[in-house]
Amino acid sequence: MSSTELGEFVINVTEESGYTSGVVGVDGVDGANISTATTATLLYCGKALDDFHTSYAKVHGIICLLVCIFGSIANTLNIVVLTRREMRSPTNAILTGLAMADLLVMLDYMPYAINSIPYLQLTREERFTYGWAWYIMFHSIFAQICHTISIWLTVTLAIWRYIAVAYPQRNRQWCDMSKTLAAIFSSYIVCPFLAVPIYLSFSIQSNVELLGCDGNMLPADAVGNAKQARNVTLYRLGTSQLVRDNPALLNVNFWIYSVVFKLIPCIALTILSLRLIGALLEAKQRRSQLTGTATGLKQIVDGRVVDAKSGKQTDKEKQTDRTTRMLLAVLLLFLITEFPQGILGLLSAILKKDFFFNCYLKLGDVMDVLALVNSAINFILYCSMSRQFRSTFNDLFRPRILDRWMAVPQGEDEQAGRSQHQDGATTQITQI
Repeated sequence: MSSTELGEFVINVTEESGYTSGVVGVDGVDGANISTATTATLLYCGKALDDFHTSYAKVHGIICLLVCIFGSIANTLNIVVLTRREMRSPTNAILTGLAMADLLVMLDYMPYAINSIPYLQLTREERFTYGWAWYIMFHSIFAQICHTISIWLTVTLAIWRYIAVAYPQRNRQWCDMSKTLAAIFSSYIVCPFLAVPIYLSFSIQSNVELLGCDGNMLPADAVGNAKQARNVTLYRLGTSQLVRDNPALLNVNFWIYSVVFKLIPCIALTILSLRLIGALLEAKQRRSQLTGTATGLKQIVDGRVVDAKSGKQTDKEKQTDRTTRMLLAVLLLFLITEFPQGILGLLSAILKKDFFFNCYLKLGDVMDVLALVNSAINFILYCSMSRQFRSTFNDLFRPRILDRWMAVPQGEDEQAGRSQHQDGATTQITQI
């Protein structure tokens, strides 16, 4: 479930336990009135955060919708490019699985974002239909499953890349395509089971309210007017009987969300990222020593003095370094967006409802949009840091009519022919 939905779930529990007065909004809680719904003082984060939450709530739905639209297009393009024959590799297979999970998150979040736009001015009767309650229940579980898959595929990506850099001689054996596909499918199979406690904690509940002809609550001076009032059954997501009988399950959900879904992957990624950077520097130094670059060894090729390292080897090493830097950017972006959520969730489990209402819930919308940005921005990273991705994307989506107008300069033509001749000679010598 998203940060905001987790907050709504807790408010439903506290309402039933007598902690707060009952207020409902887009999904069971009126986000703009959260501060008025609690009697707890602004103990931890102060009034400034409360004011920020109230202001940001007005634009949260629009921002999330734009991010989701961009992210859906971007992740679709990622899948199309990464599944091309020339792009097939264990690393790209993981990135494809990651793009699929992120795409599902985007598509699932869109209706929620649309319904969060205050300018639509939906009535209370329109917002709390039975169908919408079912969507919220599905969304709360499905979005968390897909995001958890994305998290653990990111951890798998870090492990695979660390092995490729630190143990290159065993990379083909340990991280071949069959083991990679097994790791991807395992994430898609195991992660749904981690969301079982969330599924057991929810149920759709109905209550009858007195609404006006316009579908909204009656003003105070019209409550006694029977002509303007009518009974309407509203539906929202509430706590299951299991949680009502065992309130401790609420803390279990917090611990699972903050520790299993957030902190453990973030700690693992922090360690792996540091080890990956260290292994990258060590491998670069080792290659430098082996090729003689460190000692300044030279050789003569076509009458020119060049480094002892061959051109093909240099290109391969540069490609490896670029790939590693790109994946490190993916990992660091993930840590920036996910670590704060895990820490806030853990503090909410430890400090209970005062911290939750005054800090966690006020930052829930911001954490949600950061998670969506993290799921949408990988396409930009691939385009900016991977030459192979750019080249494949260009071949797939560049209009063919442009090829007629893009003349190849004569100098480049001669250079390409000379290069082809040299490559042919090299191949021939190797075969002999």
